[in-house]
Amino acid sequence: MNLPSSIHTHLPAPEALQKLLLELDFSQLAVLTDEHTSRHCLPKIKRALPESFTSIEIQSGEENKNLQSCSHIWEALTSTGFDRKGILINLGGGVLTDMGGFCAATYKRGIRFINIPTTLLSQVDASVGGKLGIDFMGFKNHIGLFQEAEAVLIDADFLSTLPLQELRSGYAEVVKHALIADAHHWQQLQEKDWQQQDWQQIIRHSIGLKQQITLADPREKGLRKILNFGHTIGHAVESYFLENGPKLLHGEAVAIGMVAEAYLSYLKTGLSAEELQNCCSYISEIFPLASIPESAFEQLISLALQDKKNERGIIHCTLLSQVGKAVYDVAISRKDIEEAFQWYNKKGWIN
Repeated sequence: MNLPSSIHTHLPAPEALQKLLLELDFSQLAVLTDEHTSRHCLPKIKRALPESFTSIEIQSGEENKNLQSCSHIWEALTSTGFDRKGILINLGGGVLTDMGGFCAATYKRGIRFINIPTTLLSQVDASVGGKLGIDFMGFKNHIGLFQEAEAVLIDADFLSTLPLQELRSGYAEVVKHALIADAHHWQQLQEKDWQQQDWQQIIRHSIGLKQQITLADPREKGLRKILNFGHTIGHAVESYFLENGPKLLHGEAVAIGMVAEAYLSYLKTGLSAEELQNCCSYISEIFPLASIPESAFEQLISLALQDKKNERGIIHCTLLSQVGKAVYDVAISRKDIEEAFQWYNKKGWIN
C-alpha cells in the first residue's frame, strides 16, 4: 500500500492544485466530474489546469456508482491515449472520488489520482483513507481496493455549492466521528445549531481523527473498523431504499444506522440509557428518519449479511461502550437487527 496521501487544507483548492501540478511530473491530465461539479466546481479550479486536459463526465448519484460508469471512464482514458504517467483529478463527492480512484487504481494496473472533494461527506470521510470501490448487485462498495490518492485538496469554499440536504448528509459522518472517538467534541457539536458550525474547524477535526485511525490500521484489520459505526445497518438501509425508493442520501441512511446501532449498543456493550437518549434525540432533531417497513426487515437483514466486516456468516458490528468510545467486531444476530428496527420504528428514544 502507498504511503498516506498528502492532505492540503491550508490553501484554496485552485492555489493548492496549481502548486501541486508544478511539482508533479505527468504526461497527461484528466478531470472527472459529474453534471453538477462540471457546472459549479470545475470553473473554480480551471485557472490552475493546463490548457490541454481531458474532461470526463459521469452521471451523479449512488445508482451510477457501477461498472457501467467505470467502463465510460476507462474508455475515455483509453481513447485519449492516456499512459501510466497520466494523472486523474476526481472533482466531486464521495461517489465520484470512490469510483474515480477505483478506475485510476485499475487502469493499466494503476495511475496516480488527485481527489478534490466538493461535499462535506467526501471532505470529512470518503476521500480520506484510501478506500476505493463501486456498488455491485445492489451491495454498497462490494468491489474495491485500498489505494491512496497522490494528494487530497480540501477547500470548504466548495460547500457553498451544496443543497442543504447534501450538507446535512455529510454532517452524519461528523456526528459519527465524535460518537466513536471524541466525547468532548460530541458535547461541542450540541452547543451550536448544526448549520452554524465552523466548517473549516469541523473538517480539520474529522480528517485528523480519521488519519490517526487509518495510519494505525490502513487495511481495516482492527481499529479502523470503529469507523463503521452506523454503517452495518446504514448501508443495508441505503441499499434497500436505493432499490425500492424513495432514495436516501448516504448520511440519511447512516443516521438511521446510528440510531439503530446505538440501541444495540445499549443492549450489548454498555451504552447507558441516558447516552442512548442523548444520541438518538440529537440525531432525530437533524435528520429525517424514514420509517422502516416491517415487510422489509428480511431483505434488510439479508443485505446486512453481505457487510464486508462479517465472517463465516456472522454479522459483525461496531457499537458504542460509551459516547466517545467504540467497540468493533461485536457479533449481532438477525433477531437483534429486527428488534433494533422495531424499537427504531416506535421512536423508542422519545419519552
